[in-house]
Amino acid sequence: MTMSKTLETWLRQRGVDYDLLPHPRTLSSRETANAAHVPPDHIAKAVLVRDESGRFAMAVIPADGWLHLHALSEAAGREMVLAAEDDVDRLFPDCAPGAIPPVGPAWGLETYADESLRALASVFFEAGDHLELVRVEGEDFPRLLPDAHWGHFGGE
Repeated sequence: MTMSKTLETWLRQRGVDYDLLPHPRTLSSRETANAAHVPPDHIAKAVLVRDESGRFAMAVIPADGWLHLHALSEAAGREMVLAAEDDVDRLFPDCAPGAIPPVGPAWGLETYADESLRALASVFFEAGDHLELVRVEGEDFPRLLPDAHWGHFGGE
C-alpha cells in the first residue's frame, strides 16, 4: 500500500508541501517514531470516536499521549466513545488498519486537534500505510484541519 489517495488529494487541494519518510513496517505510533527517528510528540495520530447518536469525529493528538475522552466530550458538548475497529476500516477504505492519517476533514469528519501540535516546527503523521510518514511544516498543519476544534485532548 502507498499513500492514501484521499490524503494525497487533500494535501494537493490545500497547497501544502510535504515530504514522505519511508520506515520499516510498524504497528504502533511509538514504534513508528523509533523506526523513523522522530520524536513521538512530533507525530500526530488519529483516534476515531463517535457519539451516542453514532456520529463519528476524529481526535488528533501527539503519538506519545493518550486521548482524554472526558476533555473531548466536554469540548464536543456530547459524550464521545472510541469507535469500533470495523467502523475505522469502513470509513477509511484506502488506509491500512491502524494507519489513519490525522486529517479528518479529508474524510468529512468533524475534527478535534490537540493544541500542542500547533507549536511544532514539523508535524509527522501516517500516510495511510505502515511504511511511510508524511512531514509537513508546523505552520501548514492547521491548514489541513480547517474548522478543527483546538484544545487539550491528549496527554500522558
